[in-house]
Amino acid sequence: MRPGDNLFTNSTIALDLDTGEMQGHHQYHWNGSWDWDEVTPPLLMDMERGGRTMRSLLHVGRNGYLWWLEQEPDRISFVDAAPYVYQNVFTSIDAQTGRPTYDPARVPGIGKRATFCPSVAGGKSWQPEAYNPMTGLLYIPATENLCSVMDGTEVAYVPGEEFRGAIDDVFRADEVDHLTELQAWNVETGDMVWKRELGPRNSGSVLTTGGGLVFLGGQSGLFRAFGARSGDVLWQIRTNSGRTGVPTSYAVDGVQYIAVQTGAEPSGGPDAEGAFGFPQDGVVWVFALDCQC
Repeated sequence: MRPGDNLFTNSTIALDLDTGEMQGHHQYHWNGSWDWDEVTPPLLMDMERGGRTMRSLLHVGRNGYLWWLEQEPDRISFVDAAPYVYQNVFTSIDAQTGRPTYDPARVPGIGKRATFCPSVAGGKSWQPEAYNPMTGLLYIPATENLCSVMDGTEVAYVPGEEFRGAIDDVFRADEVDHLTELQAWNVETGDMVWKRELGPRNSGSVLTTGGGLVFLGGQSGLFRAFGARSGDVLWQIRTNSGRTGVPTSYAVDGVQYIAVQTGAEPSGGPDAEGAFGFPQDGVVWVFALDCQC
């Protein structure tokens, strides 16, 4: 219902800490109609790119693209973008500005039904990714093979009622055997180094450690440790409930611990990997790392 770019939705913005004035911004997609609100901040790092060192903002977008941006004194500049899951809305991305062009058939509108991928859940939702400077790899908890259909609807605001303006549904792509992945990307070359196809309910948050581990769980209840370089599963445990929270690592008296909270929404039906009807019980799990790990 709203024309124009709708700044500053679906954007990263930079504010001056002292004055609050905006110093720069980048909008990942304009006039968003797919519920791909960008919910995690970019990762800040120095990296080699195009033969020079740049101060980078690296962002894993819900719209299914990995974005390389550059911090400059008075602006945020676009560098590059690449899809990390299947995406059929963008037909091209401007090499100078990073502004995408859309396939009109994939843009829902008022009374206009459209089918698009990734789904309204995005290629990655709010669960954060993680970067390991020792491996130079970015680890993405990706959701693949899910798409949506959406119809825009006229809507009037009523206090206390939902105010959405759309009816949507999520469905699997045809003939797929998984819906979630753990991906590892070389951020300097822009190449995917490895990926591990997981079950249908493993879109959790990622933690990576200096000891070369990557921890990931999901709504299936499984909590896993992967090799940061190889992607091999080194350890796993099934917890009492689904996990979408962020793991944390800390040390006490020379022992390193990994803590994570469970209590995701109850999962059921055929998409719950090996476990049905989890209780929504909040529990904090803590594990000690063996010194030989």
